Amino acid sequence: MKLLFDFFPILLFFVAYKMQGIFVATAVVIIAAFIQVAVFWLMHRRFEKMHLITLSIIIVFGGATLVFQDPVFIKWKPTVVNWLFAIVFLASQFIGDKPLLERMMSHAITAPTIVWLRLNLMWVVFFLCMGITNLFVAYRFDENTWVNFKLFGMMGLTLAFVIGQTLYLARHLELEPEQEREDES
Repeated sequence: MKLLFDFFPILLFFVAYKMQGIFVATAVVIIAAFIQVAVFWLMHRRFEKMHLITLSIIIVFGGATLVFQDPVFIKWKPTVVNWLFAIVFLASQFIGDKPLLERMMSHAITAPTIVWLRLNLMWVVFFLCMGITNLFVAYRFDENTWVNFKLFGMMGLTLAFVIGQTLYLARHLELEPEQEREDES
């Protein structure tokens, strides 16, 4: 359910684009992001940083798209978001005692520190590549292709990457002491 909630603005952007074009879709995604932040606050009485960051970027790039009537700004938004994630993941390797991925997942999974560092760096590279790929599609293909890539291509690439990460992580999991004893018998 959370995944659907997080993709709510993107899905509405896609539907609005198919029905009314890029400028209506841009207005819709700005409104949808506001609604997403408000609904999350009403449900949890707190804001999620990710939603606020995305809303801010959508306001800036979507607003520029609407003011200047130029879709290039909204096409840059996914790249900016991905590159910001890359910066945050990279910075987490040097700030604090654990990389961001370990902070997010270590409550559920135990793995050696080097594995967390590698996984975190893989996310950095992934986000950098996603940003570059978005720009490639935005500038080399027509607008409709870019919109389809934004929803289906980026989601598909992210899913494939997560599956790859899961397979990599599975090879390096540290067993809990109870599991080790059961495996030895």
